[in-house]
Amino acid sequence: MQADVLIVEDEQELASATKEYFSAFGLTVEHRATAEDALAYLIDATAGVILLDVNLPGMNGFAFCRAVRANAATPIIFISARGADDDQILALSVGGDDYVTKPFSLGVLLAKVRRALDRGPGAAAAPPPDSQDFDDGRLRVEDESGRTWLDGQELHLTSMEDRLLRHLVRNRGRVTTKQDIIDAVWGEPFTADATLTVHISRLRGRIEPDPEHPRYIKTVWGRGYLFEDNP
Repeated sequence: MQADVLIVEDEQELASATKEYFSAFGLTVEHRATAEDALAYLIDATAGVILLDVNLPGMNGFAFCRAVRANAATPIIFISARGADDDQILALSVGGDDYVTKPFSLGVLLAKVRRALDRGPGAAAAPPPDSQDFDDGRLRVEDESGRTWLDGQELHLTSMEDRLLRHLVRNRGRVTTKQDIIDAVWGEPFTADATLTVHISRLRGRIEPDPEHPRYIKTVWGRGYLFEDNP
């Protein structure tokens, strides 16, 4: 069984309103009020996107996200009244793809969900005509097959990490601006620079020998990022 959206939210009124709105646009929606119930649901079912509150009874949203990320690359959008930068950074660092603060526009949230469904793990994506594999003996990125290896071991990235890495690799050897990356990877105007910065940091942690002194993904101050063609 698969739902387009799994809402993990203990505010029943908010969850019901979101479910009703999304259902009106043809999406199938499941709702669970606790992280424990949501994890039990995911044992025998799947979701295209997870909308996740931070403050939940019992296991909180951060712990739930870590648990999901141990087994799946399902896009996760945090939804929380906690708007502090530290909370947003933590949410993205544990594997979240985006962070929306309450109160929010259901229309904007729907747009984010649709984009996440389009780019989710099961979505088909044809590589551009000029795409090429990257292999420097340590890191290998196969664009067409969608697989990545590090030191001979296959690396299982989240959906967002994978999209971000492939965009940088396809544009290796030239600077790509933050806005170019956001447009290509997120495909929506609602993503903040801080979200990109956290995802870049997380990706560096997955592929760099020393994330503090990047070998592959270089920051070009005032311009954007550069994936080194010959690191």
